[in-house]
Amino acid sequence: MKRIFRVIIKLLLLIVGVAIVFFFWASSPTMDESEYAKVITHNYSTTIDNDSIYSIVTYNIGYLSGMTNNRAIAKPKELFDGNLKKVVAEVKKVNPDIIAFQEIDYSSARSYEVNQEEEIAKLGYNYVARGVNWDEHYVPYPYWPPSMHFGKIVSGQSILSKYELKDYKRIILERVADSPFYRDALYLDRLVQVVKVMLEGKEVVVINLHLEAFDKPTRVRQFEYVLNLFNGYKKEYPTILLGDFNSKARDNEAVVKKMFTMEGVGNAAFSFENPENTFDTKDPVERIDYIFYTENTIEYIEGKVLEGVGQASDHYPVEMKFKLK
Repeated sequence: MKRIFRVIIKLLLLIVGVAIVFFFWASSPTMDESEYAKVITHNYSTTIDNDSIYSIVTYNIGYLSGMTNNRAIAKPKELFDGNLKKVVAEVKKVNPDIIAFQEIDYSSARSYEVNQEEEIAKLGYNYVARGVNWDEHYVPYPYWPPSMHFGKIVSGQSILSKYELKDYKRIILERVADSPFYRDALYLDRLVQVVKVMLEGKEVVVINLHLEAFDKPTRVRQFEYVLNLFNGYKKEYPTILLGDFNSKARDNEAVVKKMFTMEGVGNAAFSFENPENTFDTKDPVERIDYIFYTENTIEYIEGKVLEGVGQASDHYPVEMKFKLK
């Protein structure tokens, strides 16, 4: 009996040891943290002919996984290749000057090692501000099939521009306070990117955010931080705040409601009577992606939700055309 007991204890210790080693391997980074925030310059052929009317787009690209994002569905390479073609075709058609992405992959295993940021930058975006927010060997989400949990995942937010970028900041937002340690260790950082885009010799501040999706109290506090950031910049610069707010326009208690009532702040491609929906693309029922701007320094020309990308992501992009005052 004692012998059997010792064998059981050794087996349990072995299992615990393996679990500990696996956890540290799974949650360990694949790259140096100094690479998480960087401005990249390219030398691609580009054309700028906008008659002082600029276009900016926000797009949660959902790592090009379409309607399989966050779903326990097989994700073949053909899906990603086809969705990349859709996005490239739409970017060529719309030809924005600046694009702010959320959930974009940088040569991740789950999206078949394609640097999605670079593939889109090849269309003529020679200035890129990258903010990595997920760097893991293993991500247990979606929960099935487990075979898809393994492999390097490097993902984040990127601002692509045809114009020079400067003074870039990658800011990590508050995390979910009561999240279990094992979930927290494998969960992404929620980020806000702040960068200045040089337009007509002026510094235009672009703030790209992706707020917490699953915990409302955390999302509220994250939003309050970003709102203070926005209010600070808008006193001195033309300022654009955009991204995936994970906050529903039709929800009376949504944190984004504060933006709608702010004096001197406009909202692109939006009306209370008919807030054009951006999520999800199979059956759009919610508006959670927005572009806000300072009305005293930016003249709004027009805006729209870009449905031409189809179901390349579970979000639609939003575009704003504007002039500087």
